[in-house]
Amino acid sequence: MRITNKMMTNNMMSNINKNKLSLSKLEEQYSTGKKIQRPSDDPIVTVRALKLRTNLTELKQYYEKNIPDAMSWMNVTESALRTVNDILRQINTYCVQGSNDTLTAKDRSAIVSNMEQMKQQIYQEGNANFAGRYVFSGFKTDTPLLFTYDEPDLSYSITERIEIGKLQVITKVTGSYELEDFDDPAIDFSEVPKMEEVYRIQLAYDKLDEAKPDNIILYSKDDKGNLVQAEVFTQLVSISATDPKAYTPDDAVAHYIPETGEIILGKDAYEVFRKTDMMEITYSKTGFEKGSLRPEHYFDCTVTDNSKPELEPISYTKQKQQIEFEVNYNQRLAINVEGSDAITHEIGRCIDDILNAVNDVVKTEEKIAEVEKRLADNNLSEADRERYTKMKEQLQTELVLKKEAMQRAFSKGIKVSGEQQDLVNTAVADLGSRYVRLELTENRLSSQKVDFEELLSENEDVDIVDTIIKFKSAETLYNASLSAASRIVQKSLLDFLY
Repeated sequence: MRITNKMMTNNMMSNINKNKLSLSKLEEQYSTGKKIQRPSDDPIVTVRALKLRTNLTELKQYYEKNIPDAMSWMNVTESALRTVNDILRQINTYCVQGSNDTLTAKDRSAIVSNMEQMKQQIYQEGNANFAGRYVFSGFKTDTPLLFTYDEPDLSYSITERIEIGKLQVITKVTGSYELEDFDDPAIDFSEVPKMEEVYRIQLAYDKLDEAKPDNIILYSKDDKGNLVQAEVFTQLVSISATDPKAYTPDDAVAHYIPETGEIILGKDAYEVFRKTDMMEITYSKTGFEKGSLRPEHYFDCTVTDNSKPELEPISYTKQKQQIEFEVNYNQRLAINVEGSDAITHEIGRCIDDILNAVNDVVKTEEKIAEVEKRLADNNLSEADRERYTKMKEQLQTELVLKKEAMQRAFSKGIKVSGEQQDLVNTAVADLGSRYVRLELTENRLSSQKVDFEELLSENEDVDIVDTIIKFKSAETLYNASLSAASRIVQKSLLDFLY
């Protein structure tokens, strides 16, 4: 085959370009540290790199963002719960001190004053928040667990479900006397104050609206353990707390006391309730003080803002509200604790009972002191002196009974604070077990992140040492091709004319 100068020149240029391309490719690898610069360089490496990068991005989202956020949320929650537990422990200690017979009612008043502050602090812990989101409010993270301001215009219709096991047997002193009774000639102070056992259902709130509930729905469990309506209790009478018969209903009747948020059962009514498993009562409350627990976090309810009549009422349904974070591929973890599972109305209502019992004792002691002061008056007639003496005897009996009722209130405080501690400890333990799972997931993702980074590096990154060697070889080859080409192109047409 005849080789022409043009053929030699074309081959020369082709070889130089190939060597230059090889050198350029190695130079790019050397400069960037990557095997490929564009998908067309190696489609297989490209596809594998895209998959690895996607997986690594997801891992980083879980490991660097989701899990730290979840841990921070859970840490805030645990800190609040542990504070609540410490306060409950202190309340328990105060209740034990209050049960001491050596303390005076004044001493107990100081104890109860501290307990009242602790109750408020427990509820304040319910407003703990993380990054502006309330941690105990379920899905309603923009709504605090309790009212942060007085809300006199809000009216709630609350449906409260109470397990029959929450029926309480309390003691009430009846037949008490007031100083004004001295001026009533119909009262001869012959009736002795008595201690009576009372069957009570204590609602979550006091200072309720006067209108009584239409009825109380009672539920029993069927063979499968499901709650089914058993009957409707209609013998419900609304009565004021100041009525002498408020705590002594007829046997078949229940008294609804709006001021105290109590339902007092007669003996026959108690037997009706005792045979069922749960009761449901709907009542209304208008006006809430700062620091009160918001009903929508605890009960089915409907709220109306009386200051804005143009707005429609808002209805809430109590249901489980678990905030879940995705912490791994197809793995979600609940990070929250609902306030209703750890911070309840019961401890606050119990402290209110203790405060009322202590105030009753203090009030009776003040009445006795006033009677003794009047008896010290030398100008007192014999008839009045005899009447005051009888009144003092009855007040002293009343004082003994009310002190016993106070002791029982403190004893109940010991029991309730212990139960609340168990509730909080259960919530902390459940939260802790989920936190351990989160830590295990974090450790696993940390290992996976390292593994994916190594795979990505193996797939994309070049061996720098090997690349330098190849680059030097390509550079030598390129220079050699240039040198050879210079020799070929030295001949011209004039060289062949002689």
